[in-house]
Amino acid sequence: MRGTPAILHLDMDAFYAAVEQAAKPSLRGKPVVVGGLGPRGVVATASYEARPFGVHSAMPTAQARRLCPNAAYLIPRFGLYRQVSDVVMGLLRALSPLVEPLSLDEAFVDLRAGGQAVESADDARAVGERLRRDIRAATGLSGSVGLAGSKMLAKIASERAKPDGLVVIPPGTERALLAPMPSRTLPGVGPATAQTLRRSGIDTVGEIAGAGEAELVRLLGKAHGTALYAMARGIDERPVVADRDAKSVSVEDTFDTDLTDRARVRSEIGRLADRCVERLRASGRSGRTVVVKVRNYDFSTLTRSETLRGPTDDPAVVREAAARLIEGVDTTAGVRLLGVGVSGLADFTQEDLFAQAVTGRSAEPSRSVPAVPAGPESPGGPEDTDGGTAVVRRWLPGLDARHARYGVGWVQGSGLGRVTVRFERPGSPPGRVRTFAVDDPELEPSDPLPLPGGQLPEPAIRPKVMSSSDPAGPAPGTSSP
Repeated sequence: MRGTPAILHLDMDAFYAAVEQAAKPSLRGKPVVVGGLGPRGVVATASYEARPFGVHSAMPTAQARRLCPNAAYLIPRFGLYRQVSDVVMGLLRALSPLVEPLSLDEAFVDLRAGGQAVESADDARAVGERLRRDIRAATGLSGSVGLAGSKMLAKIASERAKPDGLVVIPPGTERALLAPMPSRTLPGVGPATAQTLRRSGIDTVGEIAGAGEAELVRLLGKAHGTALYAMARGIDERPVVADRDAKSVSVEDTFDTDLTDRARVRSEIGRLADRCVERLRASGRSGRTVVVKVRNYDFSTLTRSETLRGPTDDPAVVREAAARLIEGVDTTAGVRLLGVGVSGLADFTQEDLFAQAVTGRSAEPSRSVPAVPAGPESPGGPEDTDGGTAVVRRWLPGLDARHARYGVGWVQGSGLGRVTVRFERPGSPPGRVRTFAVDDPELEPSDPLPLPGGQLPEPAIRPKVMSSSDPAGPAPGTSSP
């Protein structure tokens, strides 16, 4: 632990929804929900305008629609989110080489490793405020910042700072701050652990610390009990670890209706394998173990894996291995989710002809349905043809489109052979809406436009700058994606 508040935790505010509001001028200040749009879709992020209606992440989209029917429901555009995340992470790395990303919108930073002069709470606050200004200038988005002497406390501080605020926890105040918080505030306390503690009359962090190490070890086991006792007293020695290596690369899709047709299952596995290799190559990696994941109609889940003779990023090799694996799985009762992954990652490829399912088979990728970037929905929508091969054109709400006459815009909705597009771009005034036939030859999917900085107006909620003693802010232990 640091003797000064030199550990910074950044959590971007409602990140996916905020990016969509910045990219789509007509959605600013309105409820926006990003996630899966099918009957089995799940909310990834809800904007702050949608949250008063009860909408939150991990909620079924169908339930969110009932709570907030007038929100804009959009498919995720992870390519754009990664671009914005890269800008934010670049600003963090300018502060210190020790940056530990937790997701696209969240990271820890060890400020001392970057030579930042953080000797007091005021020094820490100055660094945090400068970072928040730089993020808004570069992306137009807001982020909440927590600063403390440890990772656990810095994350608690950023949660108290939401939305668009900054909280510093000066060393020496940790135990008084933690004592009244619920037990689930601490890392490692999930529903099961909280229930075990509750049965012993332990509900708050202060009561965990008061129970003593011996009692916690009796209740939870030596490793868990010892770690929890330390954290309840504000002790967290975990270092900020930069450049965490991914252990695997995978993609999966949940389908609106259970798949029972064997040919469709094979086709989906091939499509997922190609998408997985695209991600693998984008990361500059290769892998030697191919994994297939199947979730059945009754939510039972199984995986099958095959280890190749050497690491590869060849789509034909991964596709054929995945096809072999799915052949050994009975899918006749119905499949709700399929996934393909590659593990055993390496920074090189090893050519091995014997890794192919059939020696001499062409390694050229097969023609497959082009995947909409990061869309969790199963294929559906209007069909076009390209050289006799069916190509699915999916006009899902939120995706980018370009018209030969009207320019760039985004899909508001589609159905009954029609698609509605709003023509606007980041930084423009709210645009006009036009409707076309789904097979209009002048309308085509397009790539997201880059998000320039400073596109969001000042938030309606005033930014908060608080010390750990401030009573304002959301309840501790809550978080916002």
